[in-house]
Amino acid sequence: MKYLDEYRNPEIARQLLDKIRETVTKPWVIMEICGGQTNSIIKNGIDQLLPKEIELVHGPGCPVCVTPLEMIDQAISIAQRQNVIFTSFGDMLRVPGTEKDLLQVKSEGGDIRMVYSPLEALKMARENPDKEVVFFAIGFETTAPGNAMALFQAAREGLNNFSEVVSHVLVPPAMQALLSSPDNRVQAYLAAGHVCTVMGYNEYFPIAEKYKVPITPTGFEPVDILQGILSVVKQLEKGEYTVDNQYARAVSADGNPAAQKIINEVYEICDRKWRGIGEIPRSGMCIKEKYAAYDASKKFNVSHIKAEEPQECISGLILQGLKKPPECPVFGKSCTPEHPLGATMVSGEGACAAYYRYQRFADALKK
Repeated sequence: MKYLDEYRNPEIARQLLDKIRETVTKPWVIMEICGGQTNSIIKNGIDQLLPKEIELVHGPGCPVCVTPLEMIDQAISIAQRQNVIFTSFGDMLRVPGTEKDLLQVKSEGGDIRMVYSPLEALKMARENPDKEVVFFAIGFETTAPGNAMALFQAAREGLNNFSEVVSHVLVPPAMQALLSSPDNRVQAYLAAGHVCTVMGYNEYFPIAEKYKVPITPTGFEPVDILQGILSVVKQLEKGEYTVDNQYARAVSADGNPAAQKIINEVYEICDRKWRGIGEIPRSGMCIKEKYAAYDASKKFNVSHIKAEEPQECISGLILQGLKKPPECPVFGKSCTPEHPLGATMVSGEGACAAYYRYQRFADALKK
């Protein structure tokens, strides 16, 4: 398949690994932002093939993983109510709240439905005028255009029985928050290619300059990732810090103006709490006042619900690149994909789930 098979070519991958080995002379810590990149790295053993000087750490690039516990509890509160059809992408259904998850609500009689698009939820609102249809709108800038379009279309049609629980987050503020931390270890970023298809990469230049870190928007196949690593290692070795677009087949500097337009029509920038990290100023998107009638948190009055993270889960440290999943004392023991304690284990893009799925836990279980 064009633009896919060639980026899985083992010979090209070997050549890139050779170039990385020839280039690197010092130890460097590189963070991949996206959970999809994390899964590709672990699945293909890229971290094990790199020279010992290069350490890859896993960033907060999984929207399920960073959705705060209180948002899960708010969603559950709404989903338990009579006359509500609660819709969500599948991976959110198993993320544990304080006492239960959405699948348990479904088993108790709640009308919980998995959808692949917010427009499916919008269709349900049309077909069920006597029901309140709520969609759990989570994600980075990647899913924001579709979720914003659903609200825009609901308003245009006057579908007053449709609303969204919104927990959108923005990548650049999180990158800056990690770099500003006194515990920061990150020296370069592989930026999330799919986010950049929407937003472009112009907003990364000030970050690269301010914090002296090279940033490379990168795809998700092995060759993509190795090209991205080579790009940032070359810069690090030369003392250069700029943005180098590896994912040129999908990403332009300005991104997708049409997608940005619909986002800006419906959502506005707000402070946002990230699971395991805490509140990051201006790192989220909230529904604008003109669309407030479609804000499920306000419609069902659940904004007051707060929650504290479980102490035994170290997902916050993992999302900040300070720990690896096998360093967690409950990893692979009381915390597994079947019985997850945190979102990094339940999500298909979570670092803990990737380590577990690809058998990177044997040493941890011996401890």
